[in-house]
Amino acid sequence: MSDAAWDIAPTLVTVVPHVPEPSMSVTEKLLRVFRVDQQLGGLQSRLKSAEKCLEEQTKQLGGIESKRDAIQSQLKQLQVTIADHEGEMARLDARVETLREQMNSAKTNKEYKAFLTEVNTYKADRSVQETAALELMTKADALKKQFAELEGQKGDRDKVRQVAAGDRGKRAEEIKDRLNQLRAEREKLVAAVPAEVLKLYAELVRTKGDEAMAPVEELDRRNHEYNCGSCQMALPVETVVALIKSQVVTRCVSCGCLLYIEKSLADAVLPTTKRGKEKKNVEAL
Repeated sequence: MSDAAWDIAPTLVTVVPHVPEPSMSVTEKLLRVFRVDQQLGGLQSRLKSAEKCLEEQTKQLGGIESKRDAIQSQLKQLQVTIADHEGEMARLDARVETLREQMNSAKTNKEYKAFLTEVNTYKADRSVQETAALELMTKADALKKQFAELEGQKGDRDKVRQVAAGDRGKRAEEIKDRLNQLRAEREKLVAAVPAEVLKLYAELVRTKGDEAMAPVEELDRRNHEYNCGSCQMALPVETVVALIKSQVVTRCVSCGCLLYIEKSLADAVLPTTKRGKEKKNVEAL
């Protein structure tokens, strides 16, 4: 059969026209920043809990070391005072020994009695020094016991702190790459948000945390009832429509958070503004 014998049948060709992506509103851009911040916060909260544990162990260890150092200082002071008493006792002993030698060579009874009186005085003084030294030694022994107990506590607490430090380091390593990715992503996203809006957003994050932005929630579509996802206060339908159409950020008049609306709800509120791509069939020969 020749080529001329073939019938040339028309062919239907589906042509998909290029539809540019709709421009994002300021609220949509800010919402992307907010969601990245939420991921960052979630990752950092794990690290913060480990850091808090490490901080607590470090604080407890510092408290033990402070008590131990204070006791060590007291011990040193006591030992110096004890040494002073012992030195005075040795001086008195030497003086008594000298007087006894003099007593042995005394020529009269009166002279002997004078030496004896002086010896007894020195003995009494020595007894006072000895009693004071013994009392301080008792205190020193008690402090040495406390010091030993604190040394044991310090060793135990230091081990716990090392475990906490290891856990903190492990968590930091686990989330490091993801944190860097999110921070880089955030840097790109904030570049598209006006500075004054970012300033407002930063202040709300500082004061409200995860409730800096809240979704519009639908209560009754037929009666156009909506509320703020943060404080649950009712929102006029005009506010919801303005949020969809406007390029200006919208705040809840009750709690002050920044409102946003999910695309599915926005399309339901304004069905004529659906943002889908249309396909057309064009017949071509």
